Amino acid sequence: MKEQNGPLGIGLKWWTLAIVGSGTFMSALDASVVNIALPAIEKATKSPVSTIEWVVLIYLITASSSLLLFGRLADIYGKRRIYILGQIVFTLGSLCCGISGLIGFLIASRALQAIGAAMLFALSPGIVISAFSAGERGRALGLQATMTYLGMSIGPALGGFLTQQLGWPSIFFINVPIGIAMVCVSLRVLKADKSDSDQTFDPAGATTMAIALATLLFALSKGPDTGWKNPLILGTLGISVTAWISFVVIEGKVEHPALDFSLFANRRFTASTIAAFLCYVCTAAVNFLMPFFLVHAAGYPEARAGMIMMATPVVMMFLTGPSGFLSDKIGVTLPATLGMAFMGTGIMLLRTLNPSASPLHMMSFTATIGIGAGLFTAPNNSAIMGSAPRKRQGVAGAVLAAARNTGFASGTVLSGLIYISTLHSLKNLPEPVAITHGMHSGMTVIACIAFIGMALSAVRGGSKRGSHSK
Repeated sequence: MKEQNGPLGIGLKWWTLAIVGSGTFMSALDASVVNIALPAIEKATKSPVSTIEWVVLIYLITASSSLLLFGRLADIYGKRRIYILGQIVFTLGSLCCGISGLIGFLIASRALQAIGAAMLFALSPGIVISAFSAGERGRALGLQATMTYLGMSIGPALGGFLTQQLGWPSIFFINVPIGIAMVCVSLRVLKADKSDSDQTFDPAGATTMAIALATLLFALSKGPDTGWKNPLILGTLGISVTAWISFVVIEGKVEHPALDFSLFANRRFTASTIAAFLCYVCTAAVNFLMPFFLVHAAGYPEARAGMIMMATPVVMMFLTGPSGFLSDKIGVTLPATLGMAFMGTGIMLLRTLNPSASPLHMMSFTATIGIGAGLFTAPNNSAIMGSAPRKRQGVAGAVLAAARNTGFASGTVLSGLIYISTLHSLKNLPEPVAITHGMHSGMTVIACIAFIGMALSAVRGGSKRGSHSK
């Protein structure tokens, strides 16, 4: 069958990949670009730090808690429709963020922006694989992941430049013309997909699921600062547990649940999803622990520490596309398993560092982690999406995105707990020594998690390449 061409004679599938890649790039960029501008926002709005942190927190909680909701809506009403709506909402939210002069308006605008980002993140994998054949799935998902890591990599540097030269609103205004262009191109090149009129929306399940995720992420994000015994944290965790139980009960009774638990009956889907979660736990933990070691133990300035840390996303960016192409040829199991093995090895190597280690050694170890994540991501994503029925691609993509976000939050919390506990037990030692031991303790646990992910990748089962269920 001859491939359809779009504008400029370029195939429609490549236009689709370009649109989705641009969307994930913008969403990832926006998640990472804001942190560097927080001091400027604090000064401009004259707000306390406890309020300023909600500029970041509201984005994380809103996007994460609504992923599965939009994945389900896309399965019912069509991925194209919800995705373009997400582009519009994200662009509008970005505009509102840029023109907001009051901190309350900015926080509300960030929530609106996060709703749009959730639509983009949840539906991106499903739209990509619907445009490519099963034999090209890994390569396409790898190229899309490359755009995600590119956004994460350049976010802090771009945010710092824009904030310094044009002021903090510019980090949001830059999304507006890009977003408008994306909507215009999407309306022309994205294929219309059929809505499933036989399915109905499950508002009770969607609501309890959103509450469960939002309260869990709030507790994970605020617990390390306020203390896990704080009544607010305990109460929030109680609400989360209650909501999760209610969600499971509700989903067992409705004909068309918000989250189809039958997806998890597929061992390949379940093992790949858990492996993805563990990978993001490891990535977040390394990102949390290493700056403390580099700045406070090794004595590097923040800029140099950032350069050492950049080795991970840069290597990931260059490897995700080739690893996806490789998985199309030889299957997902070998590259994904090798990826988690490299990640675990890199983390164990970080455990051997001392403050006098050379920057070259440190960068080689963080680059090893990047090799692992780059090898793992695209094949594992391909296994997840290939294990889900075509009518559940929206939910499958949302589950993948939820695994990423909850993995990042969980990894940060876990590594923080280990690090702080170690520092407390070694408080009589010199600070650089205690910090080094804290980093080592955290890396030991995180490396074990990576090797568990390796084992799951090796035994996930299923066919060599996987295929869509009918």
